[in-house]
Amino acid sequence: MNENKILNIFRKIAILEGISFLLIGITMYMKYEMAMPKPNYIVGLAHGLLFIAYCILLAMLFFRDKWKFSEGVLGFAASLIPFGTFVADKYIFSRK
Repeated sequence: MNENKILNIFRKIAILEGISFLLIGITMYMKYEMAMPKPNYIVGLAHGLLFIAYCILLAMLFFRDKWKFSEGVLGFAASLIPFGTFVADKYIFSRK
């Protein structure tokens, strides 16, 4: 695959992963306060798949493009913090 194409796919996955992370908060409220567990299950499943895809693509780009160690660590840490992937996309991924 073209290296720019992988990076573009990764950036889209990063944004979707960030959105799904935020949606988890909404669906957790629905699950525990409104007794509606199904939305949480669906969003949780999507978030898990997006997280795995994010990590795999991050590792691919890290090793193939020889990213700095700090960029790899910050890229991974961004997936664990709400709004982190949006910030990482602006300050790390868009500059690649």
